[in-house]
Amino acid sequence: MVWHTVPRAVQLAFPKRIWSGEDSENQVFLTFDDGPVPGVTDFVLNELSKRDQKATFFMVGDNLKKYPDLGKTVLDSGHRIGNHTHNHLNGWRTSNAKYLENIQEFDQELENSLGIHTDLFRPPYGLIKSTQAKAVLKSKRLVMWNMLSGDYDQRIEPSRILSKSIKNTRSGSIVLFHDQQKTKETIREILPEYLDFLKESGLKTSLL
Repeated sequence: MVWHTVPRAVQLAFPKRIWSGEDSENQVFLTFDDGPVPGVTDFVLNELSKRDQKATFFMVGDNLKKYPDLGKTVLDSGHRIGNHTHNHLNGWRTSNAKYLENIQEFDQELENSLGIHTDLFRPPYGLIKSTQAKAVLKSKRLVMWNMLSGDYDQRIEPSRILSKSIKNTRSGSIVLFHDQQKTKETIREILPEYLDFLKESGLKTSLL
């Protein structure tokens, strides 16, 4: 089961995490997790470019290490990059020391590959211990989401993913898609229509 929206109670329970955009009338914040992945990230970039839309890409460091040129294309296209750990770790199942070290490993890879730093962090699976979050918040913004597309769940028909995503998108929404191998086919079916919906609804895409 996919929770396409995050209950308000959950958001209120973790007020230091960013769930939606501030002062964001007629804006949405597109995000893509897990790339860069050839054949997926470049498709996303092309669709965004067609419509002059921007997004924030929460990258996995190991993927950036494998495909630095694709990471550079994301950056050169005017998009923003965030930290998604180096190895896509589940914070609940990882010791604090290893988890924080993995975040630093991503930062080092980003510096080595693209020569930049990011203050954006999103925990893989959205799972992070409060002790880990406290440490991360000393130097980064902890970005969550309030609209989950469910594009990774291959049990759900793409048409349903698209309709649910459209239904649950609001001004100020932080929208989560994935540019990973598992979503390669689904994202091709749903993203163009979803981006058209944003355009036709007068919703502008903004960077985090």
